[in-house]
Amino acid sequence: MYFDSEVALYSTISRNIKNYRQKSGLTQAQLAEKAGISISYLSKIEAAGCDKGLSIAVLNNIANVLDIEITNFFKEE
Repeated sequence: MYFDSEVALYSTISRNIKNYRQKSGLTQAQLAEKAGISISYLSKIEAAGCDKGLSIAVLNNIANVLDIEITNFFKEE
């Protein structure tokens, strides 16, 4: 995986989180609660063009809730 900018990286992560959340049938509120983050934070993470830094711990919590490998967030589809 190679990202030529932070914008490309965050855009890919944002898109993947949203896609996996929707596939799992969870609302933003449900995922946020289960991942231990606020809905406003999750909303910002999923927003197109998000440039908010994310911790590995938060990504790990979200991946665990969605029952996927954390590396899936970095795949460009």
